[in-house]
Amino acid sequence: MAEILVLYYSRGGSVARLARQIARGIGEVPGMGARLRTVPPVAAVTQTARPPVPDEGAPYVSVDDLAECAGLLLGSPTRFGNMAAPVKHFLDGLGAEWVNGTLAGKPAGVFTSTASLHGGQESTLLSMQVPLLHHGCLIVGIPFTEPALSHTTTGGTPYGASHVAGADDNPVPSEDEAILARALGRRVADIARRLG
Repeated sequence: MAEILVLYYSRGGSVARLARQIARGIGEVPGMGARLRTVPPVAAVTQTARPPVPDEGAPYVSVDDLAECAGLLLGSPTRFGNMAAPVKHFLDGLGAEWVNGTLAGKPAGVFTSTASLHGGQESTLLSMQVPLLHHGCLIVGIPFTEPALSHTTTGGTPYGASHVAGADDNPVPSEDEAILARALGRRVADIARRLG
């Protein structure tokens, strides 16, 4: 079974829940499975080393995960219209993988969560696509043939899956957000299967 790497950073749980919806969509494609991974947090000053495995949730990503995956879905909360520092820090460390073409030719999509509807979802999604293009990924979005994209009043964009957590930081995706996240997972998995 080929695997799609669903790689994300989540602080309040919203991005992790989107990742699980995306993984469900991947699993709907015959012969495809999801490999959920996360990136460790970063801090300007570190008092103690992080454990090699998180206390809960997905394991930390390794470069082997990148080499072994048939496709990639990258998720991050939005920070001022951009990806969160842990995701950027991880991507910045992939110089060897860039030189070796580890991700070249693999389909990739992106997903995010914000506190407000106009909190920078689309710019965050676009900012995450830029390094993936440099790695040679084939960017996959959500087409308007997905009916939920035309009538969602919460998250969901043609650039990728998204969630609006709101002022109360509700991590649970709306029905449309979940549908669109699963659709993105299916699209990346289906394209990876065809390319394989």
